[in-house]
Amino acid sequence: MKLSAITDEISQDFEHALDVLAEYGATGAELRGLWGTNVGELSDEQVKRARRALREHGMHVSCLASPFYKCDIESSEASVAGRMHLATARGYDQQLDLLRRLCDIADAVETDLIRVFAFWRRGDLTPEIEQHIIEAFHAPLEIAATRNKVLVLENEHACYLGTGAEIARVIASINHPNLRACWDPGNALSAGETPYPDGYAAVRPYVKHIHIKDAVFVDDEPRWCVVGEGVIDYSGQFAALRADHYDGYISLETHYVPKDGTPEEGSRPCLAALNRLLKDNA
Repeated sequence: MKLSAITDEISQDFEHALDVLAEYGATGAELRGLWGTNVGELSDEQVKRARRALREHGMHVSCLASPFYKCDIESSEASVAGRMHLATARGYDQQLDLLRRLCDIADAVETDLIRVFAFWRRGDLTPEIEQHIIEAFHAPLEIAATRNKVLVLENEHACYLGTGAEIARVIASINHPNLRACWDPGNALSAGETPYPDGYAAVRPYVKHIHIKDAVFVDDEPRWCVVGEGVIDYSGQFAALRADHYDGYISLETHYVPKDGTPEEGSRPCLAALNRLLKDNA
């Protein structure tokens, strides 16, 4: 297992975020927001600047944390029903152009993983909606296969597929080598699933990338906290990953910001906690 983080969870100053990651021995950087711009909207010059910074730091890109399919299913209207992380809202018919641009950026920064979603949740996940989701991935996966990219589908509680069980079911139904899971225990918790062992047991065969954040419950609602201080059983999760010989990236997506503090001040203790978990499960 290798350490990474979504860099804008530390700072929008990409070079500074890489400095911080290097302090904690991370070898990977996940790209989402750089210099106030979402990864899918970076200019060619910004991509070149990012590539230079990565090389200067000896850092690899673990994944592009894209906003692909953060839209309403089969609607041409741009809409927002959750966090966009600087991304411009786009309708369904604009998504494939976004994916093609993401593939170009992924080529430039030398990663094969692009994080994707499964549409804003507008009510219950019905069998009919699930079938629409399955069909909606046919064209993106043709692009991914042609460009030698793997789409990692994240369980996201603001989208239709919020749990490990839900993304596992859809990935199994699609059954395509270029579609795998971005497993996010924190999002599973927010969607009402017990992340470990329940969610992981379902998604385990498909995990290609992992996001880490932690939470406590306040008035029955999850509130983000330092990794290891919340209710998610990360000791059990990391032991299971070791037993399963997971060799991909563990990528911090902090979300926790201390009162009157900064994202960096929230991320530093989380990076230290992840290093302890990785050491204990080496």
